[in-house]
Amino acid sequence: MVEGSMTQGAGLGPERTETLRDFRVPPYAQAPAHSAQVPPPPPPVEMPPPAQPRPPVAVHPAEAYPADIHPGNAFADDEPPEGYTPTARDLPVINRGDTVQVRVQTDPAPAPLPDGLGPLYVVGDVHGYLDELLAALREQGLIDVDANWAAGNARLWFLGDFTDRGPDGIGVIDLVMRLSAEAAAAGGYCKALMGNHELLLIGAKRFGDTPVNSGAGTATFQAAWLLNGGQKADMDRLQDVHLQWMSRLDAIEQEDGHLLMHSDTTAYLEYGDSIEAVNDTVHALLTRNDADECWDLFRKFTKRFAFRDDGGPQAARELLSAYGGQRVVHGHSPIPYLLGEVGTEDGEEDSRPVVEGPHVYADGLAIAMDGGVTMAGKLLVVQLPLHD
Repeated sequence: MVEGSMTQGAGLGPERTETLRDFRVPPYAQAPAHSAQVPPPPPPVEMPPPAQPRPPVAVHPAEAYPADIHPGNAFADDEPPEGYTPTARDLPVINRGDTVQVRVQTDPAPAPLPDGLGPLYVVGDVHGYLDELLAALREQGLIDVDANWAAGNARLWFLGDFTDRGPDGIGVIDLVMRLSAEAAAAGGYCKALMGNHELLLIGAKRFGDTPVNSGAGTATFQAAWLLNGGQKADMDRLQDVHLQWMSRLDAIEQEDGHLLMHSDTTAYLEYGDSIEAVNDTVHALLTRNDADECWDLFRKFTKRFAFRDDGGPQAARELLSAYGGQRVVHGHSPIPYLLGEVGTEDGEEDSRPVVEGPHVYADGLAIAMDGGVTMAGKLLVVQLPLHD
């Protein structure tokens, strides 16, 4: 196991530094400090008479967010930007007959929990589909019409994979960073886990075309990023604040008996025997900035389908036994593939995969949350526990 990050002082032995758990408010969201001296109030200004109220104007839904304030997709005049690559559908189709799909209750959120915590929500893979994310968050009452946090002390967890395949991954990251600050100010929180596409984007930016030991010939992060839907527009807009934020994401957490993770794999067990140990190890690997180590981490977090078939329930129990909780909640593997339904991004309406809610399987021990938005499925934002 890889040890946590260390610091070395003058004449001192190594000292373990405390892992940063909470999301820090980004610089652009911080309020300026008040000066010790308060200037005298300005002289009164005579105000003009109030303007007469204007009649209401009907607004088309497409005009509800002006271009200068709407954090929407980056396609101008419906034309994809240069370097846009469509979704590659290269996953095997798993046609299972012993799984059940849950229709999620969309009633208003219940009253806060007795200990003061608000309701718990999780978000599946977004992959740059910012408009779909905004619509799903509004539908659950988590944001208002201006995309501001509107859920008080609610708790919101993103399961990773913010970028690639879709048109505005950086816009998604900016939204999540801003909502984390607004939710904290309202008594709730908005947090996120690290997905394999965060590792891929970090690697593509840090290491580019540097060869890595893939175990199957020469590979590079840059080539893998492009092959897996990397968008030039995202790379052009990627800033240090985005890289720092992604690098500090935890890999696994537990909330209300739900073991939250991105990938449906047992590879997490290779990085620690507790939630804290796994997160410390992942943070330490990214801090060391070794291309081969980061590639191995990406490769293992890309594994999938650990909870399907006959060995699925036992694999889920191994994770729950090690890290706690009653159910594994994951993204990564799209529900349409698990159900044997394949959709297209530009096909007929009746070819769209039917995804109404999360997918519960592995004897009820696993919940899949990737609704397949990249294949015209559904971006899922649901409240836990499920009403099944």
